Amino acid sequence: AITMNGAADGQDALRKVGVYHGRIDALLTDVIMPNTSGPELASQLTSRFAHLKVLFMSGCTDDAVVRHGLLQADVAFIQKPYTPIALAQKLRAVLDG
Repeated sequence: AITMNGAADGQDALRKVGVYHGRIDALLTDVIMPNTSGPELASQLTSRFAHLKVLFMSGCTDDAVVRHGLLQADVAFIQKPYTPIALAQKLRAVLDG
């Protein structure tokens, strides 16, 4: 497993993934990040890892998330703050697809 915990932004996450040679099954990313947004990061990574499942998170209001084009039926999303159990359940549902 690889985590991007501690990645400064989407570009940093892409750099970390660039040196990783294993399988990546899931991406948990914030919607709004500096330099490379969560949707941009997900797009770049799903083009490299076709099987990749993506779970977006945000502490912003629904309106801000809508402006970033994310509240669609086929997009997995969890609102911050969330509990560890809620995150685990949501991620399990995303992986089970």
